[in-house]
Amino acid sequence: MSALTNYTLASPLWLLALLALPLLVWARGRRGAPVFIVPFAGAWHRPSLLPTSRWPAAFALAGLVLLILALARPQIVEDRREVKQQGYDLILAIDLSGSMLAEDYERNGERINRLQAIKPVIQAFITQRKSDRIGMVVFAGRAYTLAPLTFDHTWLARQVERLKLGMIEDGTAIGDGLGVSLTRLEQAGREEGNQRKGAFVVLLTDGANNRGLLTPEQATEIARSRSIPVYTIGAGRDGLVPMPVFDDSGRRIGTRRTISDLDEGQLRAMAEATGGRFFRAFDNDTTEKAFAAIDRAQKIEFTAKSYLLTTELFAWFAGPGAALLFLGALLAVPPQWPFARRRDQSTASNAPSSTRPGEDAVTFRPAKAVKP
Repeated sequence: MSALTNYTLASPLWLLALLALPLLVWARGRRGAPVFIVPFAGAWHRPSLLPTSRWPAAFALAGLVLLILALARPQIVEDRREVKQQGYDLILAIDLSGSMLAEDYERNGERINRLQAIKPVIQAFITQRKSDRIGMVVFAGRAYTLAPLTFDHTWLARQVERLKLGMIEDGTAIGDGLGVSLTRLEQAGREEGNQRKGAFVVLLTDGANNRGLLTPEQATEIARSRSIPVYTIGAGRDGLVPMPVFDDSGRRIGTRRTISDLDEGQLRAMAEATGGRFFRAFDNDTTEKAFAAIDRAQKIEFTAKSYLLTTELFAWFAGPGAALLFLGALLAVPPQWPFARRRDQSTASNAPSSTRPGEDAVTFRPAKAVKP
């Protein structure tokens, strides 16, 4: 689950009302206070709670600003996405037999062995297949699972860095390597009948099968029956290739020539029988061709749910705005004016009347100008 939060205004045109506030302040400063020619206007004039303070106007102005912002309807919009990724499942079956020590490649003018040459291919599968689950099987005389299917490509890349020759007893068990890979791809959620959907095996080797319980033909038949394509990559050059020689302590003492024994025909047959393709690692565009072939294969669609959560912030602005506006009005009201009016009425009723019976009493008081 991932969420992206944004702040927005549903009715931004209300912000134009803010432009009128400076004009309102200016107009208020230009005019004087009105003079009301009404009875008891002079009695109403009393000092305010804060006689010379500008707080009432400041509170009223702040309240108006908040109310205008509230009318613009500020919102928090959260874009939540619930994605269930169902991309490819890839198993990389990597040959770690002794023949991978052959130094028939060069990089920056220096000879490198076959494992060093094939590692960029492995890295490309890991780094470029971000939506895929990738696992890894290594084989020589035996086959082992180095990493199960995982989306944690960073951890998987660290496992690739740990690869070195001599980890497994020597030999080339291609059939067992493919067989273990097919076992790692068993998953009930992605099978229809006996057909495994969206799964591939990429097998990297430089030799011919000479060890193991399963023959390449048997493993290929299992992959074909389950509709799992096998993409084979052959490492190494044909003919005589340089092979380093080590003493018993593991110290290199020289180089000898040996014949490359890559069984290209076997690898081609495995790929063709399962619907995959065969590549040679000495091609500069081997990685690109392999990925192009995989991308043309059947994909599994992944489902995604996306929805918006909108939180209205109207009350956060309207409440404080109304409170400030009310506070400003309260501070601007003369103190005790209701009580003063009641007191004036009581005084007038107790005063002696000079009117004759039947005449209305009318009292005129001079009005005083109320200055702000």
